[in-house]
Amino acid sequence: MTKVSKTVKQGKTKDAVRAVPFSFDSVALVKRLLAAAPERAREILIRRFGLGADSKRETLEAIGDRSGITRERVRQIEAAGLDAARASKAFKESRAAFEEIARYIDSLGAIVPEDVLLASLGKDEKSRNRFRFFLMLDSAFFRERETNDFLARWHVDAATAKHIHDALSKLYVSLSDDEVLTEAELLDRFLDELKDVNDAYKNEEILKRWLSLSKRIASNPLSEWGRTSAPAIRIKGIRDYAYLAVKRHGAPMHFSAVAKAIGTLFSKKAHIATTHNELIKDPRFVLVGRGLYALTEWGYTPGVVRDVIREALERTGPMKKEEIIKQVKKARFVKDNTILVNLNDSRYFKRLKDGRYAAV
Repeated sequence: MTKVSKTVKQGKTKDAVRAVPFSFDSVALVKRLLAAAPERAREILIRRFGLGADSKRETLEAIGDRSGITRERVRQIEAAGLDAARASKAFKESRAAFEEIARYIDSLGAIVPEDVLLASLGKDEKSRNRFRFFLMLDSAFFRERETNDFLARWHVDAATAKHIHDALSKLYVSLSDDEVLTEAELLDRFLDELKDVNDAYKNEEILKRWLSLSKRIASNPLSEWGRTSAPAIRIKGIRDYAYLAVKRHGAPMHFSAVAKAIGTLFSKKAHIATTHNELIKDPRFVLVGRGLYALTEWGYTPGVVRDVIREALERTGPMKKEEIIKQVKKARFVKDNTILVNLNDSRYFKRLKDGRYAAV
């Protein structure tokens, strides 16, 4: 039994958190809060957050151009409007609603990718815009901007957020460039970096949500994890899907079987001829028989049967015919007669007096 199965509370993992109902009316709350802002600021807040009939959120530049004022002036008016809403009686009377949002974010792991959080807070763009507005108002909610390492995210606990950021950075460093782990192995390694985090957060769903914060760690369609730059994780086309299919199979495959497996495993349409062409061009694959391809990482090397014979002889020295056939069949799926035809080519090999063969 792995550490994950013992330490992590198992739960069905989802790509997005299901939206949950709140006890307050978000539409009515937005109206009460906006009413506290001066008219000009209120109009800018409505346009900035998409709180009107049109859910489209406008940039500072767009509002400035339309209003004939600078971008900086729009930002100042927006800030003044938010301050007015925060200082209002409506905001103080709505404390229970903001605490309810904070508890919900904490239940998701205290720090959540922005897209995931907003999708769970509102079922459509208008409702998501209302919650964006709420998040910006209360100092209990803190937004971290997107960086080269992390996606944009919100948190309600600075200490936990720091632990998660540090743990993700250490986890990335612990992975080698091409290393690929199973989901359970990665979660175990992640848990090793989370010793200072409250155990209440340590369930599979939250751990994977935290992993999704990182832009440098990701999973492939087979739920294998590694650095986003790893060939087995960075899936760009048929070649990469073919690689995963053959690797999952664990043994050489005919190119037609690879094309079929791509459709079965990944629901991707792969033409047989196209798949064959991609296998031929990709150095990760080695032709080891008639239409059969293996992975280079399994120890197979490129070359025809003649090359395999020469390599075996250079590695071990002269060998008898039976020994050569045995060695070649470890590297190629070919008939004995094919090996013998190549072995008897005097341009490349010679038969010694003792019956053994050597390279010319």
